[in-house]
Amino acid sequence: MLQFYLNDQLIRTDQPAGSTLLDFVRYNQHLKGTKIGCREGDCGACTVLVGELPAGEAVVRYQSMTSCLTPLGNAHGKHVVTVEGINAARGTLTPVQQAIVQENGSQCGFCTVGFVMSLTGHALSARPSTPTSVLASMDGNICRCTGYKSLERAAAHLHEQLTARPATEAVGWLADQQFVPAYFAAMPARLQALRDAATAATTGGSEATIPTAAPVAKPLDAPAAARARILGGGTDLLVQQPEHVRAIPVELVFDQTQLRGIRRDGDVIRLGAATTAQQLLESEVMLAVVPALPRFLKLVSSTPIRQMGTVAGNFINASPIGDLTIMFLALGAEIELEDAAGQRRALPLADLYLGYKQLAKTADEQVTEIRFPAPAAASDHFNFEKVSKRTHLDIASVNTAAWLRLEDGVVRAARLSAGGVGPVPMLLPRAAAALVGQPLSTETLRRAQEVAQQEISPIGDVRGTAHYKRLLLHQLLEAHFVELGLLTD
Repeated sequence: MLQFYLNDQLIRTDQPAGSTLLDFVRYNQHLKGTKIGCREGDCGACTVLVGELPAGEAVVRYQSMTSCLTPLGNAHGKHVVTVEGINAARGTLTPVQQAIVQENGSQCGFCTVGFVMSLTGHALSARPSTPTSVLASMDGNICRCTGYKSLERAAAHLHEQLTARPATEAVGWLADQQFVPAYFAAMPARLQALRDAATAATTGGSEATIPTAAPVAKPLDAPAAARARILGGGTDLLVQQPEHVRAIPVELVFDQTQLRGIRRDGDVIRLGAATTAQQLLESEVMLAVVPALPRFLKLVSSTPIRQMGTVAGNFINASPIGDLTIMFLALGAEIELEDAAGQRRALPLADLYLGYKQLAKTADEQVTEIRFPAPAAASDHFNFEKVSKRTHLDIASVNTAAWLRLEDGVVRAARLSAGGVGPVPMLLPRAAAALVGQPLSTETLRRAQEVAQQEISPIGDVRGTAHYKRLLLHQLLEAHFVELGLLTD
């Protein structure tokens, strides 16, 4: 049974773990403030806050998430907040709501709740508010009435108020200022009580206590070794197969502690498979080896989606234009796979893809770890480029990444990857080989561009013709060198 707090209420439900949080909130709990929009994580009308109490901490960490793509099971043991959960008694507006009203930021009103929740999540953030961060908090919300300037003014007004927020005891201050109701102060203790109950259950406590993780239901006639469908952040499966995922057993990995985290182990960077794109963006380990990573990840998805989507999920989705996949191919990543019997094996990421949506893994294998050699700060260079119809919140027409090792102006090693130009996410080994041993020059680049054209096989689709995609890759390969400032002539 799933147990979590929804606003100020403890929820116990046996609804399928693979169903969406949005449907549970609206149709089971009848909280209609959370809107149904695109059901693809683009519009932000269904935005809610999900709070988690990290182990050993006394403060709940809240993140904005699109509830249309949040598996209900991922709410287990957490605090889910809808707009009804921040509204004060007697119809009083919160400072976030008041700022939007004051600046005429609500037009048709359909998207307004999503903006309110995103800005409230920003107010609850542990990070100090800045003019940039308050705007970034709304990057997953779309206003179809195109009234962004009024919303930007409301966000600026909110930022001014948040400059007075203390670094500690922030929730108490926010409650005093009516950003959130007073019950938020009790949530750390409530979530800790759920965790304590889980611990008691695993050590022989009462059968009524909460389990350590959301249960996995299996058919009665399922073989003992059968593995349920693995579900991470839900940002792909709940777009493509929502009804199917709801109807089948799922194994939730988003909150599995052993699959989280980023660390450096000597000259190797190791990531748990359930690491999210947002955790990549905020990781000091990753920023030390790829300083431009925040700029790259801003092109990948919105803040709510980055806080949900996992790195391994992007790999296993096997999209030919998976942004994270393209990055990690150029970084030289390999993955560790574990089957239902606990047997493990390593596989280069480039060898995972056999054909369109075909993987070199068995049905019962899951990714447990991702690792890649740490780039050397002095000699190694990394860049990512992407072209899509929209700069943000869009799937790439073509994307590409480059890793180069330079010594005395000569390319000593190289990896080039490209997406959208073949049936799988691709390494371009021949084009990379054309760079190795050569001085950095326009002539060297042109040779590699020519070889790359022989390695790819794009097709025309809604994101462009095959000819257009060839031109894009040609230009983006040059963009790597221009962006890195490496061309000498």
